[in-house]
Amino acid sequence: MTSSRDLAGLPLDVPPATAKKFDKLGIRRRFDLILHMPLRYEDETHLYPIAALPYGQPVLVEGEVIAQEVQYRPRRQLVVQLEDRSGTLVLRFLNFYPSQLKQLAKGQRIRALGEVKRGFFGDEMIHPKCRTVVEGEPLAGSFTPVYPTVNGLTQPVLRRQIANELKRQLLDETLPHGVRESLGLVTFQEAVNTLHAPPPNYSMRQLEDPLLPAWQRLKFDELLAQQLSMRLAYRARRMGIAPRLHGTGVLAEKLTACLPFALTGAQQRVLEEIRADLAHPHPMHRLLQGDVGSGKTIVAAYSALTAIEAGFQVALMAPTEILAEQHYLKLSGWLEPIGVPVIWLSGSMRKKAKTEAIAAIATTPCALVVGTHALFQDDVTFLKLGLSIVDEQHRFGVGQRLALKDKGQEPHQLMMSATPIPRTLAMSFYADLDVSVIDELPPGRTPIVTKLINSARRDEVVAYVDKTCREGRQVYWVCPLIEESETLQLQTAVDTHLQLGEELSQWGIGLVHGRMKPDEKAAIMKAFAANELQVLVATTVIEVGVDVPNASLMVIEHAERMGLAQLHQLRGRVGRGEAKSQCVLLFETPLSELAKARLKVIYENTDGFEIARQDLMIRGPGEFLGARQSGVPMLRFANLEEDIELLEQARELAPRMLERDQQAADAHLERWLAGREQFLKA
Repeated sequence: MTSSRDLAGLPLDVPPATAKKFDKLGIRRRFDLILHMPLRYEDETHLYPIAALPYGQPVLVEGEVIAQEVQYRPRRQLVVQLEDRSGTLVLRFLNFYPSQLKQLAKGQRIRALGEVKRGFFGDEMIHPKCRTVVEGEPLAGSFTPVYPTVNGLTQPVLRRQIANELKRQLLDETLPHGVRESLGLVTFQEAVNTLHAPPPNYSMRQLEDPLLPAWQRLKFDELLAQQLSMRLAYRARRMGIAPRLHGTGVLAEKLTACLPFALTGAQQRVLEEIRADLAHPHPMHRLLQGDVGSGKTIVAAYSALTAIEAGFQVALMAPTEILAEQHYLKLSGWLEPIGVPVIWLSGSMRKKAKTEAIAAIATTPCALVVGTHALFQDDVTFLKLGLSIVDEQHRFGVGQRLALKDKGQEPHQLMMSATPIPRTLAMSFYADLDVSVIDELPPGRTPIVTKLINSARRDEVVAYVDKTCREGRQVYWVCPLIEESETLQLQTAVDTHLQLGEELSQWGIGLVHGRMKPDEKAAIMKAFAANELQVLVATTVIEVGVDVPNASLMVIEHAERMGLAQLHQLRGRVGRGEAKSQCVLLFETPLSELAKARLKVIYENTDGFEIARQDLMIRGPGEFLGARQSGVPMLRFANLEEDIELLEQARELAPRMLERDQQAADAHLERWLAGREQFLKA
């Protein structure tokens, strides 16, 4: 018999038009059909008499159509009466095709599968699944799988294709000898057959239980494939040759002498980890994460000095112009006094200034270049790039991070994130990176009190803003949209600015949003930092990077519309000085269950890692990862919170397989990733 490895890469044996539909489901080769698992199951093994139908669950009935009528009030619908020996049942179709009129004509014998509800004229099924049968036709021997599908690809076509492939393939083992038994896993063949064609003795509850041995085997195999791919990506990176960046320490000592603060123990620890990486002959690929306000920027500055002391340039890229400019102002304030040139480049610069900046990048050794996406444009050439630093790295796609990396021969890479990554996510989706964590806040950071207030009490909040300003403190007021939207009737930054200007006319009130020209934004931010403006009305452009110690109150409108990471980032804009700080979350009612869950988490927690963990549980890894998912295979079966034990087992096995049984590792990757295992380059 042909091995599954021989058949795994073969394309689907379907017409081109059908192949396109399969492609939308991620099914591009025959073996993908084997891994396309049911969403749920339908029970067509048991017929219920109409007179004894239970409510609240899908049931199968069989009978003869005794009446059919197309009704036009209150809307066009097809109403069919079905009768068996025990009684009658109404089948109602609010949307129907001409073919259904023929299928459900008077005198036809049909089986209908659906959920029974109490209707105005008795029990009825709305849009049941129907098929014509002959009396005495055998029932299904097992539950019927229902697969994820797309428009134009029917369940019968999917079932037929999958059933054919199950007969073709020899579902041999890809785990090394003895591993399956030691972990207590069923065979891959048993797992696949159980889920696609459940044995008659299985109940619906068993099949939907994530602890079912068949599901456990698939989850483990999926996690193992992910861990193998990450290990290969990590190994490939370490094969690269990068310059050894040994700093002299001269510039670092000068910076230390100028700073009004000392590094925390956590900052010193991660800096030593970064310096050790930079001294190696293979490229560093390290993620530096720390909560809001933990001091990642100063660690980046010292890391940059190590490369500059070694005679190389450094590039620091941020996702938004306002954040990039904040970095530029802060870093130039630290580094230019000690003789390090800091170059600014952004897409919105005037042509002459941009031309001068690009020329400086091409000719200035030992410089720090700060900017936005403009840094990796074709016309930008670095003289000698040794280190690239990417802030808020999850906001950049794989291609964008690669484009900056490719500006050097093989520069070291430091990625920074203020969105803490939960342990399970780091073990799974960031297993290809070295990770450093700043797990303590600098001294002087004051705890932030979070308050949830219904927007109906907005007047009280405005009064509190006035009181805060009279005490000499400053206030952020954040709105989610710039202009009014008909679909999202949200208060806008523009309207709020006008309204607060009338309500708080004695105070200077500024407005900043993403559509303003950079020099306008910079002027407003500078005025706010200098306390020339007491209230800053803003969209979420101030989410990261803004540092005004005198601001002690953050008001966020429509907090129910924002994600947890964004709320936590915004809250972190205050509490940077000695004054007691507060964050007021204004919300509109009624609240959805998701909004309630988010607001409860942000109200009860200030620790970014705990917020991130609960955010992962609410949203799932796909949304949490953001742009990185364009370079990482998402998990279809495993759940990072529920399957931590399987993840740890897969994480332990992956390096052993690559070291001792490369053939098994290759076969496993071919089965699960089909040659896509080398996509993790950024």
